[in-house]
Amino acid sequence: MLELWTTYGIWTAMTLMYIGIIVGCVLTAVAYLTYAERKVMSAMQRRQGPMTVGPFGLLQPIADGIKLFSKETIIPSQANKIVFLLAPMLLFALALMAWAVIPFDKGWVLANINVGILYLVAISSMMVYGVIMAGWASNSQYAFLGALRSAAQMVSYEVSMGLIIVCVVLVTGSLNLQDIVEVHRPIWVQIMLLPMLVVFLISILAETNRAPFDLPEGESEITGGYMVEYSAMAFALFFLGEYSAMIMMSAMTTILFLGGWLPPFGIEALAFVPGIIWFALKTAGVLFFFIWSRATLPRFRYDQLMRLGWKIFLPLTLGWVVLVSGMLITFDALP
Repeated sequence: MLELWTTYGIWTAMTLMYIGIIVGCVLTAVAYLTYAERKVMSAMQRRQGPMTVGPFGLLQPIADGIKLFSKETIIPSQANKIVFLLAPMLLFALALMAWAVIPFDKGWVLANINVGILYLVAISSMMVYGVIMAGWASNSQYAFLGALRSAAQMVSYEVSMGLIIVCVVLVTGSLNLQDIVEVHRPIWVQIMLLPMLVVFLISILAETNRAPFDLPEGESEITGGYMVEYSAMAFALFFLGEYSAMIMMSAMTTILFLGGWLPPFGIEALAFVPGIIWFALKTAGVLFFFIWSRATLPRFRYDQLMRLGWKIFLPLTLGWVVLVSGMLITFDALP
């Protein structure tokens, strides 16, 4: 019995250590993603960006974090205080929980469950609750309207994202994220999934409320969206949750379409580079797409956003599921 408890204690300690490493790495990546975003956008607009705090402005994210967490949290007098404070904590917690099933390299995953892709879809769907809670608890018309916009937007694009994931599951034959990366895909399968990659990239922009689909935070109409009444630490949790979701969606794109930790294009000569490096580089490439979109594209109108989701992406992805299924059966290529 003593040996059993000792083994259980060691296993628990190691699990907590892994969780701490993942959370620390994600939060560090979030901090320096804000720095990278400001530097890349400033370069695109012929500006310098952050340059004051530390060499080349590298300490700017730390200064911003200290400023946000040292401010006073102001709660509106008519707000539901419990739900008001619970909403950002829920959103932040869900954004971190999603990383439990992300494989960074072969065997480098906290929870290697057989339905990892369903777990990710469920977590991303539950983020809507945090947004709705924040908009309702603020007791502000602007915040509530922003929450309704955001919930409708997230639900609309989750449908097409789910159908795209079905296409990937059909060609790989597994819901396990490690298996999805490692399954061999012939060149014709990769070409067939290329349009779905484009639709998925656009959909994750809408899912994370990023430009040009940042309508829940449209300053010209609703002055900041569902987080307009938040300040200090509560606002920082929303901020951390949003950027963590961006990185998670980029990692998800890397796993589903870009080969995860494997060398690009299957080039064996590049196999000497550690898999986690390839995973990080591919994820950074998708994040650059996020930043590039924000710097170059104007905001959509809300009716354009919903029309794109329901009248273009939904029929397209539904038809593509039928096409992929038919091709796999015709060529007897079911995994």
